[in-house]
Amino acid sequence: MNALPWSASIDLAQIPERPGVYVFRDGDGKVLYVGKAASLRDRVRSYRRAGGDGRLMIRFLDQEAKTVEVLVTRTEQEALLLEDSWIKTHKPPHNVRLKDDKSFLMLELRHGERFPRLHFVRAHKRSTASTRAVRVFGPFATASAVRQTLSDLHRVVPLRDCPDTVMEHRSRPCLKHQIGLCSAPCVGYVDAKAYAELVERAARILSGETKELEHELTARMKSASAELDYERAAQWRDRLAALRRTVEGQGVTPKDKVARDVLGLARHADVAVVHRLAFREGRLAESRSHVFKSELPDEELLHQVLTALYAGGARERPVELVLPCAPAERVLVEHLLGGGVELRVPTSGEKRRMLDLAGENARTELLRREKERASEEEALAELAKLLDLDEPPEVIDGFDISNLQGTHVVASRVRFRQGHADRAGYRRFKVRGVEGQDDFASMREVVLRSLKRGVEDGDLPDLVMIDGGAAQLDSALAARDEAGAFEVRMIGLAKARSERRVKGRAKDASEERVFLPGAKEPIELARTSRARHLLERIRDEAHRFAITYHRKERGKITSRLDAIPGLGPKKRRALLTRFGSVAGVEAASIEALAAVPGIGTELAQAILEHLRSA
Repeated sequence: MNALPWSASIDLAQIPERPGVYVFRDGDGKVLYVGKAASLRDRVRSYRRAGGDGRLMIRFLDQEAKTVEVLVTRTEQEALLLEDSWIKTHKPPHNVRLKDDKSFLMLELRHGERFPRLHFVRAHKRSTASTRAVRVFGPFATASAVRQTLSDLHRVVPLRDCPDTVMEHRSRPCLKHQIGLCSAPCVGYVDAKAYAELVERAARILSGETKELEHELTARMKSASAELDYERAAQWRDRLAALRRTVEGQGVTPKDKVARDVLGLARHADVAVVHRLAFREGRLAESRSHVFKSELPDEELLHQVLTALYAGGARERPVELVLPCAPAERVLVEHLLGGGVELRVPTSGEKRRMLDLAGENARTELLRREKERASEEEALAELAKLLDLDEPPEVIDGFDISNLQGTHVVASRVRFRQGHADRAGYRRFKVRGVEGQDDFASMREVVLRSLKRGVEDGDLPDLVMIDGGAAQLDSALAARDEAGAFEVRMIGLAKARSERRVKGRAKDASEERVFLPGAKEPIELARTSRARHLLERIRDEAHRFAITYHRKERGKITSRLDAIPGLGPKKRRALLTRFGSVAGVEAASIEALAAVPGIGTELAQAILEHLRSA
């Protein structure tokens, strides 16, 4: 699934009630925290609920996170393994890393042995072992379950489990052979060829082909039940469950270090979702959905998808691409990829299970988008009714003002088209004609500039939403009338500040209010209102876009001080605290600058010379 904005207005209905992994990212896309859940929706909801999670880091995570994304898995076991893989790859600052490669149990079959046996290991050294000489199974999250499964495995596949030193010195079969748990290769009761077949059967079971062993355990359970030995039947039932738990996570993380991309596909009407799982160094490095509009057959669609994703160096090319079907004109596609990329269409095994996981996430994203579209249509219809419009507004612009060090002011305009962010319509503004900090005048200026351009280009929105109450709305209305854009409807969105007590602590219980031109009182929107959620998304996006611009401009301004020799971070902060801005520092006298702790007359003179000559 692609990222959802992390804010109070997040639509939790878009997150599936399925097991999986969730990832919080900051505004730059950096991974802040990775977690797993039996129900992704319930887990993410707990972060938004007052008192839902008492961990100290949640407070900081809530402040830093800008987006949350989820990766659906079939089981909690898969979620646990993928969570560990992502944490190792991204090293999120809010995850406490208590695990390393030894966290999960693994099994090795060493084919270099004459009669191979299964070895329990905690860290498989992939770099030192040939993949042909050693076959690895795992990781397994539950050590007790895999040990029980190995015990049951020997009932249908009687491999030896004794060390070489014991096997080489035996002269007669051990007790395990007598009870059917070992084929006794030590005394020649089975030859190398027959034993190799046993090894292959064991490998298939550990890779997930468990029907044979499940049949054996089910038969024993039914037999015990028929004999009214219900306690023993329950034991066999638990062993069957342990077997399924043990192998259910296989295939979600590869056993090798091949750079591999797995593409899952889901389609409905003319919308196709391709979900890409990128594995690097044996770990999941990226999980992302890509949406395409096409009614072409799958083979031709994949041709276009591969060209769009990889041709021209758009992203790092993997060594192997795992696909749901072969693309049309496969030879041409391989040529476009530049050679060295192997295309695979698996029908079984580990790669097929990875492909199934990618396909499941593609279907989840497709379903989410369909629900989102229906929700947005409802929100726009509700908004049209609220504003007494003849039809739902197709284009909505949202404006926000951001102050920069008290003297510099910037603003943003975001555009939503049919309920979706239309980034081609985003605009940034430097407020030019306003002296000092005057949010009302600043709002009037940027709305006027935006609407004037819209009148000239024939590109006006249906609705403008201002972040603010009646006074801000009046400023925007004056700008609209001056621009001659009388057909554009305008509203303001602001909170009615209030608090409620939750477990003895004050929590924000503010209600959103919509201000309409000429109305005596604002309209209060219910928390469940879809129109409210849409307006909040627009307001939050406008704020995010303004803040991003604010930081960029602040970086440019403070860089003028950064270049002054002898002026470190602590002294720069002291100057900006005292004078409010770089402009304030530049306007100060040498005496005033020298009075700031740590500056002195000589440095004050150097500061002014640098700023006034720049």
